[in-house]
Amino acid sequence: MTSIERTAYPRFKRLITAHELHLFFSPTRHELEWATDATDCDEHLLALLLMLKSYRRMGCFPALEDVPEMVVDFVRRAVELPEGTLPVYRAERTAKHHRGLVRKQVGVTYDQAKARGIVEQSIRKEAAAKNRPADLINIALEKVVEAGLELPGFSTFDKMASKIRTEVNASIRTGIHDRMSAAQRAGLMRLLEDRDSDGTTLFNRLKKPAKGPTWSHFKNLTKRLEWLDGLGDTDVWMDGVAAGKITDFAGEADAADASELRDFVPVKRIALVAALTHKARMRVRDDLATMFCKRVATKIKKAKAELEEIRLA
Repeated sequence: MTSIERTAYPRFKRLITAHELHLFFSPTRHELEWATDATDCDEHLLALLLMLKSYRRMGCFPALEDVPEMVVDFVRRAVELPEGTLPVYRAERTAKHHRGLVRKQVGVTYDQAKARGIVEQSIRKEAAAKNRPADLINIALEKVVEAGLELPGFSTFDKMASKIRTEVNASIRTGIHDRMSAAQRAGLMRLLEDRDSDGTTLFNRLKKPAKGPTWSHFKNLTKRLEWLDGLGDTDVWMDGVAAGKITDFAGEADAADASELRDFVPVKRIALVAALTHKARMRVRDDLATMFCKRVATKIKKAKAELEEIRLA
């Protein structure tokens, strides 16, 4: 379950300043007259005003028991209700009726089916490139607000983000798996079994960082690239996969050891190791490119210095 604190889902702050109380929770004369006309007792008046101001602030209805006491006390004093008046409803139908009044007052549409559809569509689209549930939830929040709809509860966002992300990741991993030949898949799986000279699995060699991009390490870098290239064309395997997803899959593989990966279902196991192989291959290629660029830059600098010496001679 994703922590609500990691998302932009609206909620009451733990500490609300006096400025924020006056800015967001002071009932206007029009709002007080509107609420007074719609209610029949002090408790309902306070509850309705709290629902109105909370909705204007957050875009959703909090449970009245979740409204901070300082907010309740501020609104109660602002409209001069007796001390000790509590925001309670004697019947659920009254609370439901008041929620409808608030929606009409703020001009928002209550259509949870449409809102859930927007949440699903936006999460499914973004999950192709993003992996953090909080990021997916935040994007879906923006889309629902843009549509002028009331926000579903946080649990709806959280469950949908988890479910859809799992489905999208499974589809991406299947694509990686299917773009590999049977021989390539078998080769990656041998990395989890075959041992290196130090007694660790060859998979551990994938996780070890290559030595720095210097000429003294040139031979080791080229050998490492030859070994990685021999495992297969990872560019083909990762075709169409977002860079963020490759990084996340590779990170998951890097955080596990060979025995843990063997517990995964074959498609997931192969896709994660393939992503780590791709990242390792890209790093070595980048290091070699950096090394050559530095070498060329040094030679150009030396040549310029020699030309300048000739010119001045």
